[in-house]
Amino acid sequence: MEIWELFLVAVSLSMDAFAVSVCKGLSVKKLRPRHCATAGLYFGGFQALMPLLGWLLGRQFESLIKSIDHWIAFVLLALIGANMIREALGDEEDVNDSFSFKTMLPLAVATSIDALAVGVTFAFLEVQILPAILLIGCTTFALSAAGVKIGNVFGSGLQSKAEIAGGVILILLGIKILIEHLFFGG
Repeated sequence: MEIWELFLVAVSLSMDAFAVSVCKGLSVKKLRPRHCATAGLYFGGFQALMPLLGWLLGRQFESLIKSIDHWIAFVLLALIGANMIREALGDEEDVNDSFSFKTMLPLAVATSIDALAVGVTFAFLEVQILPAILLIGCTTFALSAAGVKIGNVFGSGLQSKAEIAGGVILILLGIKILIEHLFFGG
């Protein structure tokens, strides 16, 4: 996987966390730097951890499904992307103004579940996992921290657009992987 493709995956995976961060920014009356840092650390940390766990899981089954790995990557990325688009077009999520462990942990886990599935595809595509999770974690940290500030200043107009864009990018990457393997022996 090329670095620009990995960056697109990182940005796409960050969109759920960005959207929740925008909501968190909307809910805060007096924004402090620690709010941005807390969101960035929770969301960035879990977005880095989940692909690692998925990659470890995928490596266990790689030899069993190597002949259909491109189909699995396509289906997983397409489903994740479609789900992101569906969520973006649905009702807005209710988010409170707390940045406590009890509030942030479930949000971080919920926004990073799709990264677990992407980690499985990374194992099949033989992606170098350390640079991948560092890029995903750092990208999500930056976008989440910025999302809190953006939400506090500008409001929620960007939330659904960001999730739709992330979903479309993941679907297109899945299609690209499938086409490469089917027609170019990728």
